[in-house]
Amino acid sequence: FIDLSHVITDGMQTYPGLPVPHIADHLSRAAAEEIYGAGITFQIGLVTMCTNTGTYLDVPFHRYADGHDLSELALERVAEVPAICLHRPGVAAIDLDADDLAGARGHAVLIRTDHSRHWATDAYFGEHPHLTARAADVLVAAGVACVGIDSLNIDAIDGTGRPVHTTLLGAEIPIVEHLTRLDRLPERGFRFTAVPPKISGAGTFTVRAYATVGK
Repeated sequence: FIDLSHVITDGMQTYPGLPVPHIADHLSRAAAEEIYGAGITFQIGLVTMCTNTGTYLDVPFHRYADGHDLSELALERVAEVPAICLHRPGVAAIDLDADDLAGARGHAVLIRTDHSRHWATDAYFGEHPHLTARAADVLVAAGVACVGIDSLNIDAIDGTGRPVHTTLLGAEIPIVEHLTRLDRLPERGFRFTAVPPKISGAGTFTVRAYATVGK
């Protein structure tokens, strides 16, 4: 198993302008002893956070009011999916063609940019690698199961348009952003999992993304 998720910590920033998570005790161990007796402790946590925190997955409702939400996400798109990892270092606007996606139907396609090495620094929130609108069209034509990237956003954010989100989510292809450790993956021959909670009325949520290699 190769963990592909960032750790979520109290007060960390995932995306500029979005609320940071707050992690605290609802029931502390000291308070539990008062209820259950000396030496009997439990901790119940309280987490308040934006749905776009850490490594997270988008489904169509994130972009489209009539798109399906997290509660309707088909597990076969995001659980133990055969996967490929495409390495595109040093490319700001990443294009893809049909040859890149040969044999990718029904696969998760992960785009390795190595931008995740800047996580938790100012550099992470600046210029970042992203896909082109044409790449999104090619992914849809290839019939992929889901798409992930180890960057701030799968789209460029220097304008208001979000063509990659628009195209992929319009085709009901989930998107996973803020992946990490993609350098640990082979190009092919592994499986990818990124399952969110089954939440009604939400289009994005944190996932524990991981790869299964050699199984």
